Amino acid sequence: MKHSGRRVAIATTVAAMAVSLAACGGGSSGASSDGTVTLHVQAWKGGGAEPANVAEINKAFEKAHPKIKIDFEYITANDTYVQKLQPELLGGKAGDVIMVDTDKMKKWGASGYLADLSKESWAGDIAPDAKPFAQSDGKTLAMPMELIGIGMYANMNLLKKAGIDEVPADWPTFLADLGKLKKAGINPISLPDKSGWTGSSVFQASGSSLVYQKNKQWDADFLGGKASFAPDWQGPLDQLKTLEDKGYVNWKNELGVDEWSQGPQDFSAGKSAFWYQGAWQVSNVAKAGFPVQFAPWPGGAAGTKPNGMLFAGTMWAVNSQSQQGDAAREYVKFWSQSENLSKYLDAEHAESPFTGGSTPESTETTAFTNAFKDGRYRILPSNSWYGAAAETEIGSKIQAYLLGKESTAQTLKDIQTAASAK
Repeated sequence: MKHSGRRVAIATTVAAMAVSLAACGGGSSGASSDGTVTLHVQAWKGGGAEPANVAEINKAFEKAHPKIKIDFEYITANDTYVQKLQPELLGGKAGDVIMVDTDKMKKWGASGYLADLSKESWAGDIAPDAKPFAQSDGKTLAMPMELIGIGMYANMNLLKKAGIDEVPADWPTFLADLGKLKKAGINPISLPDKSGWTGSSVFQASGSSLVYQKNKQWDADFLGGKASFAPDWQGPLDQLKTLEDKGYVNWKNELGVDEWSQGPQDFSAGKSAFWYQGAWQVSNVAKAGFPVQFAPWPGGAAGTKPNGMLFAGTMWAVNSQSQQGDAAREYVKFWSQSENLSKYLDAEHAESPFTGGSTPESTETTAFTNAFKDGRYRILPSNSWYGAAAETEIGSKIQAYLLGKESTAQTLKDIQTAASAK
């Protein structure tokens, strides 16, 4: 998941060296003569194109804790983030508080780098379906910051030109609307898939309605050997193919367009009526000046309401080697409080991972937020069969399928193999 920066390469020697490094000390600057503590915080949010109100929250924290100063370090997501933090963790030089996702939490937690936060006051307030993404071996190793939607964007100006007043909620209506847009001379939908992320993610979003509305326990059944991708996931795969069969998408062209740079630019430039991405793009897209709606992928049968698909995104973890452990825990606690976290959620257009937490609402995300409030959602199983390696492999297999290189049956078999490897 690009948003989360999940791709991690862990050296095989890390686990063996973790214990001996525990005494090396963390990456904070320590306390000054007047007792002021400097807390080093590292994250892939809070800078660049995604400021996410992090600076505002840090400023509020410093005001509430005048003896703690935040030394915030923004690092580009994905490989850059991992390549910087991995050796710093190994050498005892990483930040006191570091941003993680489920994949990093599990791997760095297994290496002994993350403090056990199970007894923190906020740990018991994590929503039951969000809790597994912040835990490893029964321990809470991170504070979840968000459950963030991944779905469909709609340029409402272009929809109106084709006589469409609202974002479609089911598959037959969606296909009809795509047809109206094409007839009106408007590019109906953009699904850039150069890295394989979009195809794999749309497949998952479609399944969030087609598969999980029939069986909410599908993940558990699959892990228990009681469910399989064939035939359960043929419908989502068929939807991807149908989009090209009807002339709404040219997958060969889409596989040449980058999801993370060109894709957002093209949609913001008004080059398609629909587009697929995460809610983290809402704030940037809104700057384009046209009314935009963000909604769940309309994959269900006629007359049904779709399930939203959520991703357990960013989390805060405390470096087990930190010399400022108390201050680090206080920082994480501050973020867990609804009045503070809501500022981040508002910027991200995300849902709260805490029971009773405050989920901001916006005109752009009404359809998605309503699905969340109604309980019509599914969280991507990034903590089990849809981890980083499986996501990449499944994306590659779906690319081959979309190019006509593999059959439906073989593709579902390949996906099953990738998911089983975890």
